[in-house]
Amino acid sequence: MVYPMKTTIQIPDAVFEEARKLAHRERTTLKALVEQGLRKVLSEHKRRNRFRLRKASFKGTGLQAHLAGASWDQIRETSYEGRGG
Repeated sequence: MVYPMKTTIQIPDAVFEEARKLAHRERTTLKALVEQGLRKVLSEHKRRNRFRLRKASFKGTGLQAHLAGASWDQIRETSYEGRGG
């Protein structure tokens, strides 16, 4: 079970007044606005920090004609050809 936590935060007066007026206009509470804002920031942070594969491509013309239809083993073998034991 999750229990709500009470905490104290400091908000600049101008921001507080604007948020209070918005809450009144939207017929909601300041608490609800703060929670909505925090959820939005947390969601954006998660999206921003998702893993992204770096671009590792290089100039070329794609798959060579003689490898069209080749198996992955054949392609791998060709790519390591002449590079060691």
